[in-house]
Amino acid sequence: MSQVRIIKKYPNRRLYDTEISSYVTLEDLRQLIIEGESIEVRDARSGNDLTRSVLLQIIAEHEDIGQPIFSTQLLTSLIRLHGDSLQSIIGSYLERSLQAFNEQQQQLRSTLGSLMGQTPWSLLNQITERNMEIWKGVQQGLINGLTPTASPESSKPHAKPAAKTRRRSTRAAARQ
Repeated sequence: MSQVRIIKKYPNRRLYDTEISSYVTLEDLRQLIIEGESIEVRDARSGNDLTRSVLLQIIAEHEDIGQPIFSTQLLTSLIRLHGDSLQSIIGSYLERSLQAFNEQQQQLRSTLGSLMGQTPWSLLNQITERNMEIWKGVQQGLINGLTPTASPESSKPHAKPAAKTRRRSTRAAARQ
């Protein structure tokens, strides 16, 4: 992150980025903020800090797009807190809550990133390769189990046990 980027706001509502010497839109400022840039908006004539009001304007424009972050109930509560003795406390509370949320989100992303490796595809490839190795081992085991092997014991002719032969001959003699 670099130093604070100065944006001048002119009476005609145009925003001028002093770093690139060009006019910018609110959407351009939003993108800079998303990319991690710090901005400061100053009135071109008086030099007054207009950053908060411009940031609120960016938020207000994006609240109409998609699912809003601020519910009507939340906004109503914030309006009621303005001028209240708790006004100074609620600002720092919300700031700390968002900071904690961001830290937890970063931890979750980091944990998921370490579990999954670089990309979901690399994890999927690793799992697929491991499954293929297991499958090859199973197939080889089946092939080895079905193929007869020539061992010394299997090449001997199978003789009937002598005890069974004696029983049969004894039974045959008893019948006669």
